Amino acid sequence: MATTLTVELEVPDPEAAAATYEAAFGLGDRLGFRAEQGPSSGFRGFMLSLVVSQPSTVDSLIGTALEAGFTTLDPAKKSLWGYGGIVQAPDGTIWKISCSKKKDVAPFTRDIDTVVLLLGVEDVKASKRFYVDHGLTVAKSFGGKYAEFACPGSPITLAMYPRKAAAKEAGISPEGTGSHRLVITGTTGTFTDPDGFVWQATA
Repeated sequence: MATTLTVELEVPDPEAAAATYEAAFGLGDRLGFRAEQGPSSGFRGFMLSLVVSQPSTVDSLIGTALEAGFTTLDPAKKSLWGYGGIVQAPDGTIWKISCSKKKDVAPFTRDIDTVVLLLGVEDVKASKRFYVDHGLTVAKSFGGKYAEFACPGSPITLAMYPRKAAAKEAGISPEGTGSHRLVITGTTGTFTDPDGFVWQATA
């Protein structure tokens, strides 16, 4: 069964965060905010990813993010898989903006094709089994390295890969304690997964 999910970030000031993110990315209602509930330090164990069509879109979104107060963790550049960079929001959330192309092939837009919640987990296979047992359907899987779930029509796509790999990609230490400062709302029910990510049932 496919699932529909949304995410809410726990931030010091939800209203201010909403304005910052709208200036940075223009995501509208694809992202929610709530007051932070507990302390957090270090890597929070997840990254949000904006997948776009070409490098000029990557550069534009990173540019407006930096203007809105984000900081650079990994500057945008070409790689084996395309083009992209990583930035960190004032609230500490890490964002990856990328595309599969290395050069523009169409007129410039700021269109965002997909928003992906990338969970950094201790054991991809175990977490994948947990989510399948809770009603999600695997769309892509590469052993213990990566898994993605079917979320047709959902504003957010769910994927996971090893926590250490996620931290390495962001260029930070994998160590972290306290709250993930993230609440996932979905059609799958209310539960906490093996890595401590909290899900709430869609009202």
